[in-house]
Amino acid sequence: MRALTWQGKHDVRVETVPDPEIVNPRDAIIEVTSTAICGSDLHLYDGVIPGVLSGDILGHEFMGRVVEAGPKSTLKKDQRVVVPFTISCGGCFHCKKQQFSACDNSNPAEKQDLTEMQFGHAVGGLFGYSHLAGGYPGGQAEYVRVPFSDVGPIVIPDGFDDDDVLFLSDILPTGWMAAENADIEEGDTVAVWGCGPVGLFAVQSALKMGAAQVIAIDHYPNRLRLARQMGAKVIDYTQTHVLEALMEMSGGHGPDAVIDAVGMESHGFAPDTMMDNVKQAVGIGADGGHVLREAILACRKGGRVSVPGVYGGFLDKFPLGAMMEKGLQIRTGQTHVQRYTKELLHRIAEGEIDTRFMISHRLPLEQAADGYHNFRFNQNDWTKVVLKPNMQPAAG
Repeated sequence: MRALTWQGKHDVRVETVPDPEIVNPRDAIIEVTSTAICGSDLHLYDGVIPGVLSGDILGHEFMGRVVEAGPKSTLKKDQRVVVPFTISCGGCFHCKKQQFSACDNSNPAEKQDLTEMQFGHAVGGLFGYSHLAGGYPGGQAEYVRVPFSDVGPIVIPDGFDDDDVLFLSDILPTGWMAAENADIEEGDTVAVWGCGPVGLFAVQSALKMGAAQVIAIDHYPNRLRLARQMGAKVIDYTQTHVLEALMEMSGGHGPDAVIDAVGMESHGFAPDTMMDNVKQAVGIGADGGHVLREAILACRKGGRVSVPGVYGGFLDKFPLGAMMEKGLQIRTGQTHVQRYTKELLHRIAEGEIDTRFMISHRLPLEQAADGYHNFRFNQNDWTKVVLKPNMQPAAG
């Protein structure tokens, strides 16, 4: 089959690789019909996530058609399914608490030591996201083996196009959980840093949950336009002092809740950002924390901090004093996708949630390298890239 493989920093290639096979009775094989490039994939593309090996198949946002199912899978041949990026067994302590991304059994035992030392506990398994998370081949391919297929995939009824439901795999429930983690109350002011796909879905979700005012912070004009169309007020951080603007827009109190939808690769020209970038470049620091620092300083006393943005290493200059003295609550984590898919599918069906607006480009899988390059270096115009394995390249 054809699949996108990682070869090094800013080097991804579509190659011919072996087809996946059933190896466990709970497995299923999916023929991929749509797969997307996620902002988290750019951390791999930029080489800031360890544990990625040459030839690894990338991608964790995908859906498709069941072509084979193991004897203990609940899926049937020819069903259309969306597959959560989190791999979860369904029976461990965390899965029973619906903390699916913290599954104890999805990361193979021989790989758990890689994260136990750094994080204190092994992380759960993820598709296409380094050997730290199990080394599972990802979904930017023609076919994928799906472990624990009786737990994760959601069957899609007739009447939905791929574009309607693809983002149930990750970014829609991630934006929803980000807003849920912010404990939004009626009338709240919520500030969201980053108007990429997760940030925009967090804006949409916060408004659905009753926020009176959502303030979106970014610097790409098209992203800010999309946020404004959804009903948010916007701040271009290159033109405005963010902390001063947020205080003024929140009546002098600061936002009730703040959401960091950027994560470890925050950009800009603030002094702390430039110091973090130097440390990343020379390999002595993994995380750029300007957005998280700014969000904590901006949040009102007694407020809530939600962090869906990905962090993978260590962060210095952390405003621990501000967090403690202001009595802030912080909630974060990989998304418990399976907890939200049924409710969000219902909301899509009822027309309460729109997902199609996010897609800026649809490309054949064979052009995935171009999609990565533009999604990384032309983020104003390339809002979200969907790859289609069966799509033919444009003539010429």
